[in-house]
Amino acid sequence: MQIPVFTVDAFTNRPFFGNPAAVCLLENDLDEDLHQKIAMEMNLSETAFIRKLHPGDDFNKSSCFGLRWFTPANEVPLCGHATLAAAAVLFLIQKNKHSVLTFVTLSGELRARQVEDHIVLDLPLYVTYPQVLQEVEELIKAAVGDMIVQDLRYSPDTKKLLVRLSDAYERSVLEELQVSAQCFLSAEKTGKVKGLILTLKGNSSGKHKGYDFYTRYFAPWYGVLEDPVTGSAHAVLSSYWSEQLGKKEMLAFQCSRRGGELKISLRNDGRVDIAGRVAIVLKGNLTF
Repeated sequence: MQIPVFTVDAFTNRPFFGNPAAVCLLENDLDEDLHQKIAMEMNLSETAFIRKLHPGDDFNKSSCFGLRWFTPANEVPLCGHATLAAAAVLFLIQKNKHSVLTFVTLSGELRARQVEDHIVLDLPLYVTYPQVLQEVEELIKAAVGDMIVQDLRYSPDTKKLLVRLSDAYERSVLEELQVSAQCFLSAEKTGKVKGLILTLKGNSSGKHKGYDFYTRYFAPWYGVLEDPVTGSAHAVLSSYWSEQLGKKEMLAFQCSRRGGELKISLRNDGRVDIAGRVAIVLKGNLTF
């Protein structure tokens, strides 16, 4: 069997930056266990599988496809950067001419469209609620030590914990923070956290002006110690920072070692548009 496979660096226009995702184009049904085996083989934070929904569908001409995402450890319900990567393969490599592509996923229907040199994802917007510190104190300690935490929120829909660091900190503090995410597994006692977001308000002055907020994201529960750039986390962050800043249009930067930029626009229908650029770095075939 041969399966076309691509590696796409998402939320960047520079190869070897942003968040790499593998994208597989499935002409035929794939045995269930092979999805996970291929994701383990690709060994990236996410491998996306695009499948045809009907016998007559065509990757070049159809506008609606099935989409699933797997980490090396398990299937996940939503992945922004791998959706961006999947859309890039269809738009840029398969030369699909539809203005909007629809993906049927575990998180419902997601749409992607091209706007100049960006691909825009239409994602669910997830609200956060205040989180009691005592319940997750050991986890916070494992993540940031004695750093000052300004706000603590939880998103029950995504099981993500949002930790906002004090506005007194600069971006460099977040970038240089040494995090041992493997320790989160034993420190998280509630069983309700499956992703930890560290976030910091942007600075209106200095060399990094223009970004509304900064982020790092950790998901050892899914086998991903630190994710380079995370669309799904920004579906949570968008609602939080929009409320905090009083803005619906924002520019965000994820401060991982690879780094990536996300353009955010809250919609009037309770969803969020998250836009990013891509760099396609590998084209080939899986053969087995």
